[in-house]
Amino acid sequence: MKPTEVATHGRRAVIELREKIINGELAGGTRLFEVSLAETLQISRTPVREALSRLAEEGLLDRLPNGGFVVRRFGYADVVDSIELRGVMEGTAARLAAERGTTPEALARMQAIVVRLDACFGPTEDSVDFDTYSDLNAAFHVELAALSGSEIIRREVERATVLPFASPSAFLPNKMEIVAFHRSLRIAQEQHHAMLNAIAAREGVRAEFIAREHARIARQNLEYIFSQDPELLQKIPGLALIHH
Repeated sequence: MKPTEVATHGRRAVIELREKIINGELAGGTRLFEVSLAETLQISRTPVREALSRLAEEGLLDRLPNGGFVVRRFGYADVVDSIELRGVMEGTAARLAAERGTTPEALARMQAIVVRLDACFGPTEDSVDFDTYSDLNAAFHVELAALSGSEIIRREVERATVLPFASPSAFLPNKMEIVAFHRSLRIAQEQHHAMLNAIAAREGVRAEFIAREHARIARQNLEYIFSQDPELLQKIPGLALIHH
């Protein structure tokens, strides 16, 4: 198999296996075997092996001492810690961006994203274009990490973001009719505006505080989910992996 084919099949394997883990099809504790996965995905073992290594780096799998991988089980505290760590790293990125200053072009890109995020909200509290919001929200956080001007900080923010359930979009409500979730999106958008304004005004402490509070919205949504009917956990991808 050519290197380009291995890379293509590897990316597809990562995507498909990640989805199977997040939606609970591959439950926590399940041991994964290269041969059977290669047969299921109809690809060779090499891209499967690379995909498993990638998912282990993301924290979705654990490597076994004697070789192989197992789907990781997550404790509630693990998820909270992951969210907190992302908040710390993004807060540092926001503070450095404010203190060191940014280029007008970088700020303009961020402002353009925020304007497009504004357009995701309709006239009523529950009218939100979730798919577009999710994509733009991810773009905002990527730009925020780069805005620090530090490649080290950018990489560490990226590492924190791929921790299990620590993504900025991990607990977005999708199309679920939960008023508290819809309200949290509007609060998050207000924080996007406030964070960008603080960075532009060179207010480092304020920018860091807002960024850390911004990450806490994910924690609040997590706490809300686990305080409600257990059936709600089954409706949100990935939460079946978390044991409280």
